[in-house]
Amino acid sequence: MLLSFRVGNHRSLWEEQQLNLTPVYEADRPEGTAWEAVPVAAIFGANAAGKSNMVDALRFMRRMVARSHQDAEPGGGINRTPFALDPEGADTASWYVVDLLLDGVRHTYGFSIDGDRVRDEWLYSFPHGRKRKIFQRDGIGFSFGDSVPERELHLVSRITEPNTLFMSVAARSRQEALLPVYRWFAQTLRFMTPGQAPRILRTRNPFSPPDRAPRVVALLRAADLGIEDAGLDEAEFVDDGENQLWGIRGRKLWVAQRGRHGRTRLDIGEQSEGTQMLLAYSGPVLDTLDHGGLLVIDEVDASLHPKLTAHLVKLFQDPQTNPHGAQLILTTHDASLLGRSGGEEILKRDQVWFVEKNEYGETSLFPLSDFRPRQDENRERRYLGGSYGAVPFLSDERFEAAVAARGRVDGEEAGE
Repeated sequence: MLLSFRVGNHRSLWEEQQLNLTPVYEADRPEGTAWEAVPVAAIFGANAAGKSNMVDALRFMRRMVARSHQDAEPGGGINRTPFALDPEGADTASWYVVDLLLDGVRHTYGFSIDGDRVRDEWLYSFPHGRKRKIFQRDGIGFSFGDSVPERELHLVSRITEPNTLFMSVAARSRQEALLPVYRWFAQTLRFMTPGQAPRILRTRNPFSPPDRAPRVVALLRAADLGIEDAGLDEAEFVDDGENQLWGIRGRKLWVAQRGRHGRTRLDIGEQSEGTQMLLAYSGPVLDTLDHGGLLVIDEVDASLHPKLTAHLVKLFQDPQTNPHGAQLILTTHDASLLGRSGGEEILKRDQVWFVEKNEYGETSLFPLSDFRPRQDENRERRYLGGSYGAVPFLSDERFEAAVAARGRVDGEEAGE
């Protein structure tokens, strides 16, 4: 379970920004729940304000943890994307920190990097609320806590390249003290972005394992798309032990809809992008709900109708459908998600975040709770009215002038 994420000097995130998922309003929680972190967080903001950069920062952190031992060339640097609008960005470290709750124990893991090497890296745990060092790395060397196998970890440190995370190498060496954090990144942190649906549906079976198929169909039916059934015909697949990649020949995904003359099967390629996206989402959503973890969906409104997104959010909000404390993070500019669905709030007051850029291109992230909102206030209307910021300021005069200028240019070109 993610408690917080901090990042600095990554794309437009110049100063340190923190996404804090610790509950603020206990009165907003469903009765009987005791989640240490909110199950859903949504980040709102104007186009190009930096919403996707927050997602990209967490994705970069996962890639470093899971793959830096594979991607880094000995003696090479680190391929990062620091803040580009300040000359100091390239020479300043980028840093990434998560606070996690794993099997009831809090862990803090983070690192800072520049274009050449890992400057710092650390992992602490807090069993029984007391801080315990697992390892710490700086420009001088490594140090280890008393409760870990220091000799084994020291051997791992000797084969850790300057541009590689110790976490990556130690996890591959099966060091038990580091594996819970590594597995959270590598196995239970998932990302979905617009445009992925066709590739996912070409390469993965949304109905696997077999007992999932009825749940996928139920999810499609609940979305009120007119779909009564779905399935896969004549499929051959190659199981690589992880992703269940499907063979090219003989594969046909279909959905069944009822018309005037009965039920008809239609190829998934004939369906809208929203339907394809919902089917593609079904696997990651059900995996996350079944096993816990975090699903991050960037620009959710690019493919899903707000009502489908609200239904997705509800699955994570409800302890009955989310018994393992799974989490969902969304980025969106769809203000309707700040309203209600079926008479209930879609998002709680401490599940809403905003981003906006200043005149220097720097993104800032801030929560709705900073505005001390009342539980009954119309948050959708207040957001659209600019009460919370994070909305574009449009100039009708500039738009009209730009259109008029374009018209003059077109006329001059036609005269030529």
